Amino acid sequence: MSTTVCQVMGFIVSSLGVAGCIISTAMDMWSTQDLYDNPVTAVFQYQGLWRSCVRQSSGFTECRPYFTILGLPAMFQAVRALMIVGIVLGILGLLVCIFALKCIRIGGMEDSAKANMTLTSGIMFIVAGLCAITGVSVFANMLVTNFWMSTANMYQGMQSIQTRYTFGSALFVGWVAGGLALVGGIMMCLACRGLVPEESHYKAVSYNASGRNISYRTGPYKVGSGYEHEVKTRKGAGYEEAPRSEDGRRSYPSRHDYV
Repeated sequence: MSTTVCQVMGFIVSSLGVAGCIISTAMDMWSTQDLYDNPVTAVFQYQGLWRSCVRQSSGFTECRPYFTILGLPAMFQAVRALMIVGIVLGILGLLVCIFALKCIRIGGMEDSAKANMTLTSGIMFIVAGLCAITGVSVFANMLVTNFWMSTANMYQGMQSIQTRYTFGSALFVGWVAGGLALVGGIMMCLACRGLVPEESHYKAVSYNASGRNISYRTGPYKVGSGYEHEVKTRKGAGYEEAPRSEDGRRSYPSRHDYV
């Protein structure tokens, strides 16, 4: 799978997940009245995160929002906070992901910058999906606990009339939306690896001269009237310097002097 296809698919899947989180949070059917023991009723009740509704057999529906915040259970408020955080992170991730798409060129943006933005949006989608799944799971756990407590009270005869609530359609939408956001975030993180440019490493080799460094100094050029022969003599045990004459020249012995 190419990098562009993986990135676009991750963007689409994450967008569906974020949209599902928004729809799930706004829905009123987080918990619905259980009609197992009483399938025929004149009133049907269901509740959401923001209001509770009552639907009559005539088709008339009346909804009443929760006018209090501190009066709600702590776990209920935690579910609200998790869903809101997931939605905010998902929307921010979508904004970042739009500018990080490889098929969209904005100015002189390099591939390394797009890779960092893709990774950032992927992490945001993953966190948003985890928040949505956690929030829905916490609410479902609350429903299960209240359901069995209400059932036990009904069989013990402590309360004659007890309304039990079961899972609503918003819970399933939230689970699916959180999973889509999580999968889309993972795909964005995988696409980030293909956007990172390959770095070429060259080994630096230093060449040093094997000989000694020779420095040349320039001096004034001496002009002479004739050719001057300079003889380099070695000073040793078997060599002697030839004597100089009056005009400054050295006089060398002839071969007759050695006889």
